[in-house]
Amino acid sequence: MSTAQPDEGADRATPDALLHARTGTEVAPEDVVLAAGRDVTPENLEWARRKIEAEGAAALDKLLP
Repeated sequence: MSTAQPDEGADRATPDALLHARTGTEVAPEDVVLAAGRDVTPENLEWARRKIEAEGAAALDKLLP
C-alpha cells in the first residue's frame, strides 16, 4: 500500500480573480492565455494577440469546453 500523499494543489480550483468571462465580442489576450492553460507572460500574450487577430472572438471559444 502506498503512503504517498497526492499533490495538494491537484484538487484546488482556479481562484475567481483569475477567471475571466467574455461579454459581447471583445476578447482580451489574457483570457486566451488562461483558457489555453498557459502562464501570462509577454510571449504568451503576444501569441494570444496574434490568435485573436487571426480568429477573432472564436479564438477564445475554440479553447473553452
